[in-house]
Amino acid sequence: MGKRRRKPDREVSAGGIVFRRQEDLSARFLLIRDPYQHWGFPKGHLEGEETPAETALRETAEETGLSDLQLHGPIRIIDWQFRFRGRYIHKFCHFFLFESPAAEVVPQADEGITDHRWLTLEEAFEQLSYDNARTVLKRAGDMARTLVAVGAGRPPREEVEAAGRTES
Repeated sequence: MGKRRRKPDREVSAGGIVFRRQEDLSARFLLIRDPYQHWGFPKGHLEGEETPAETALRETAEETGLSDLQLHGPIRIIDWQFRFRGRYIHKFCHFFLFESPAAEVVPQADEGITDHRWLTLEEAFEQLSYDNARTVLKRAGDMARTLVAVGAGRPPREEVEAAGRTES
């Protein structure tokens, strides 16, 4: 009789895709390089009673040094299976979209984050090391494009308030 494989251990993590708006109404996406020289997004394990969104915010802030992250919502959950030190692991990672007005990234060296890049959607697609990260980036790109377009179409609040006052 063949050896039966145990059910894989389930692990849950969360991460963030960060974008920033450009003056030409395009977006730039942040990629970081991990200790294995792979390009991807900040992520890490849930700690204590954290929700995936809280973990994504904490990990993204820690790994990038960005402190002004604005959460725009969940992107999607990806999952994959791998073997590590004799264990089978089924990992689920919740990704969230964040916006940062700041461009000044301080990679977390003690976690082995060795580099970062702000890239266009197309450049980020090319640079990413993992295919499953591309599916998340594609959806994040659609979300960011919508947010930037909606933001661009709105007049500044002062103009709206002034227009309201003249009509009354």
